[in-house]
Amino acid sequence: MPVNHSTENGVAVLSVAGSLGADETQHLEEAVLGLLDKGETRLLFDFSDLDYINSSGLRILVLAYQRLKKNSGKVAICGVKDYIREVFEVSGYDKIFSMYAARGEAIEGF
Repeated sequence: MPVNHSTENGVAVLSVAGSLGADETQHLEEAVLGLLDKGETRLLFDFSDLDYINSSGLRILVLAYQRLKKNSGKVAICGVKDYIREVFEVSGYDKIFSMYAARGEAIEGF
């Protein structure tokens, strides 16, 4: 599961491809914790190329949300496929995270 990091208009963007299950979360967790430790307060997860996510992947999003909420930060998600969006809706996470169709729209939302 490749994780690519970039910065756009002051927003740290993590692009994730492939699967995000129990065996694949370590790279993303390390990337997220590294950014948080550096003081990033605006994180965008680009899931345009993500095909699968389970509770292990969702746990990392919640970890970022909890840490950033304390510092008036924000976590947003973009590019979610319909069947993955259903996971967010069933779990109620669509109420916690700002979700956008496209990266540009998400960047503007910060």
